[in-house]
Order: sequence, then structure tokens, then C-alpha cells
Amino acid sequence: MQALMNWIVNTPASYFVTTWQWAWPICESLHFIGLTLMAGTVGVFDLRLLGLAKGIRPVAMHGLLRLGVAGFGISVLTGLLFISGAPDQYFYNSAFHVKAVCLALMGINVVLFYRLQFSAVAAMGPHDDAPLPARVMGAVSLVLLIAVMCAGRLITFYRPPGIIY
Repeated sequence: MQALMNWIVNTPASYFVTTWQWAWPICESLHFIGLTLMAGTVGVFDLRLLGLAKGIRPVAMHGLLRLGVAGFGISVLTGLLFISGAPDQYFYNSAFHVKAVCLALMGINVVLFYRLQFSAVAAMGPHDDAPLPARVMGAVSLVLLIAVMCAGRLITFYRPPGIIY
């Protein structure tokens, strides 16, 4: 693990993040914007699956998910910059491990939703209830999204033992 961290801290990305005083705050702002785009679009779509805003067809909301994907991309890029700037803060951090697991589970949930439920959801009318499996997947998505946000916030509060800051 130490060899990987040594390699990371010698990358141009690490140099950029650790030497330019505005890099970290700008990345934090972009990370938050990306998360907001993702939560605002994916979260609303999930809430529709759960029965809120029943006057809107889910397929009409689906077009907004492109913004959520863009937000996810922004968050991934800025997250990689954070890791490059302080890999020990992340690799030895239990909150980061929880966040990574929740992100992986979110990805699995998305794949399962599109493979198993999207066609039924796309055919729904404005006042139709989503099929039970789609509702469960929407609930799982919301729980994981909240867990990612909470774990991400906890990363800054948890300091792995033996790491000097």
C-alpha cells in the first residue's frame, strides 16, 4: 500500500493539488456541485418511483438524469484529485471505505434497474405506480445516496491513527 501511495504523491495531479492554494477549495466546490446534480436528479427520479410527484411520467424525469451522470463524473474527477493530494487520508479511512462500498452498490443497483425494470418504468403513465421491484430499487438508491453523502462528510472528521497532518 505504501508503494502505491508513494507513486500517487509523485504524480502531477498530486503536485497540482498540494501546491496550488486554490486547487483544494475549487475541487471541494466542484465536488459539491457534482453531488448536488446527482442527488437532485437521481434523488427526484427515485422519489417518483416511490410514489411522489405522481403527475409526472417517470420517462419525462429520466431525461434529467444526464445531469446526474455529469455530476457523478465531476465528483469522480475531483475525488481522484483529493486522493492524489492526501492518499493516506483516504486509504486508511473507514469512512472512505464505507463511501466506496456504497458507490459500488449504487452502481450495481443502477445496472440491475436498467436491465430489469427500466422498460416497465418507461411505459408508466403520469399517475401509475411503479412496479414493486422498481420501488425497492429506488429506495435502495436513495439510502445509498444518503450514505455516500454522510460517509463523504465523515472522511474529514475521521483521522486514521498514526497519520500526521
